[in-house]
Amino acid sequence: MYMYILVHGGEQTEGAYAVLDKNGNKVLFFFEEEDDAERYAMMLYADEEIPLRLIEVNFPTAVKTCVENGYKYSVITAGDIVIPPKTE
Repeated sequence: MYMYILVHGGEQTEGAYAVLDKNGNKVLFFFEEEDDAERYAMMLYADEEIPLRLIEVNFPTAVKTCVENGYKYSVITAGDIVIPPKTE
């Protein structure tokens, strides 16, 4: 099963994009739908000019990596609506 994540950088990935939760922890978003990931990236660019691109990842392997390294993650399904947080 494959999903999409947003990453910083061009051809050379500079790391995955993550949001901060209410406790200040970074949370990686896994998008089920490519269109939803692209829409989120466009909203981030429009709001804060953060250039991101999306990549397809093997979901079970990516989740295993998150769990092994103590990273938080969230799955964004086709029915979810996510809006980038506003920064001050």
